[in-house]
Amino acid sequence: MIKQHVKFILLSFLLVVSFGAVHGSEIPKKKKQPNIVFFFVGDMGWQDTSVPFYKEITALNERYKTPNMERLAREGMKFTQAYASAVCTPSRVSLMTGVNAARHKVTNWTLKKDVSPDSDHEVVKSPDWNLNGLSPVPNIPHTYFHHENLPLLLSQNDYRTIHVGKAHFGALGTPGEDPLNLGFDLNIGGNATGGPGSYLGIHNFSSAWKGSGNPLLDLPGLEAYHGEEIYLTEALTREGQKAISKAVKDNKPFYLYLSHYANHPPREKDERYYQNYIDQGLNELEATYASMIEGIDKSLGDILNHLDKLGVDDNTIVVFMSDNGPHPQAPQNLPLRGHKLGPYEGGIRVPLLVKWPGVTNPGTVSDDCIIIEDIYPTFLEIAGLKSLANKSIDGQSFVPLLKGENSNSGDRPLLWHFPNTYFSPPYSVVRKGNWKLIYHHVDQKLELFNLRDDISESTELSQTNKIKTKEMAELMTMLLKETKAQMPTINATGQFVPYPDQVYSGR
Repeated sequence: MIKQHVKFILLSFLLVVSFGAVHGSEIPKKKKQPNIVFFFVGDMGWQDTSVPFYKEITALNERYKTPNMERLAREGMKFTQAYASAVCTPSRVSLMTGVNAARHKVTNWTLKKDVSPDSDHEVVKSPDWNLNGLSPVPNIPHTYFHHENLPLLLSQNDYRTIHVGKAHFGALGTPGEDPLNLGFDLNIGGNATGGPGSYLGIHNFSSAWKGSGNPLLDLPGLEAYHGEEIYLTEALTREGQKAISKAVKDNKPFYLYLSHYANHPPREKDERYYQNYIDQGLNELEATYASMIEGIDKSLGDILNHLDKLGVDDNTIVVFMSDNGPHPQAPQNLPLRGHKLGPYEGGIRVPLLVKWPGVTNPGTVSDDCIIIEDIYPTFLEIAGLKSLANKSIDGQSFVPLLKGENSNSGDRPLLWHFPNTYFSPPYSVVRKGNWKLIYHHVDQKLELFNLRDDISESTELSQTNKIKTKEMAELMTMLLKETKAQMPTINATGQFVPYPDQVYSGR
């Protein structure tokens, strides 16, 4: 009797399984984790593309040929008010950790261990910042900040994490120098350097051909291209395609961090496109810069086409972004003011395009403010790992925006902090809503702008709108204190530069 009862239960179970297999709804399959491609470029300005991020088409939009960026904008969402730090390493540490530069204190670019690129200044001295960059472990000198990195969390949750291109996370001889120490399963081309010795395969992507240079900065994993007539952007693209193919073959969800060195110096023409720009009447520097941008665009198109060829494009999110504004030698990104390293919009506002098939409506535009540390929680949420985002981070996921939901980003303050004496005098910046306040540390000058009415930051309002200036100075002070931001020291007194609210209250 018992055996018959057991047999009846087993038969009933088999019938249920069979019925579910036929009808396909009773036993749901586990949803496959989406792939993520973060296409990150160097020193590319907001206007260095044929995609218009401004309300009207500008001369630079008409200059550059970037059909694949246009394609990504058509197929996804364009963010007109996306921001990064004004210099590369702070942006890269923020995207890896979700933490603002004022808090992680990697506020300038890194390279040599225990050596700051900051120069002497007659009025102020830079603080003892985290000049060795990001570290995966504690107790590294001049690296007082370590954190669970984005690729590590993804790797621990079944993702194949692929680093191709520029790393520039940590200084030479420190653990953060090698992307493999930061959670990446594969590293091609990444180390401590911010720019290659050369973009040309015939020079082995090295500066050795000049009779100078540091061999420790030669790019790893690209030896197969040495001596070849190939541009670095193309070589990195091919390596990215190989890594994608391997992950798909292995049935692994992947995170590809394709971080191009272009448009970072040195300025070297991409011969595939250079002559076309010379024929348009551009000078050598302008044509070289434009050829590097078109090479980036070709890379983007190759990656998009490769995803389509492998049949994984409908389950792959593609994000295109720049790490800061254009170098001072590059054409100014009008109507924006300023350039890389500076506090004005030209230094910090960058292009951002996101394609999420089946989620983000094609051809949509968002005017919400996004900042580089938002990448970390956004990618974790896309990967289904929202709960892993450290609660102490500064970034906020913009997945709701990608889903077409409302946002309260207008009430959210954004902070930039550059207490360093390198090229640009030190400063802090806060933006909330349409208002932006810049605090110059050397002369303790405050500048107030309304970006809605004055995107060029040409009309300074601190004297005509003292109420808003006071409000923004108090907000900036609160954020600087909350993040424990380091301030420069005044040489004459040995005292820290005062907070902006102290400066304003004394006037």
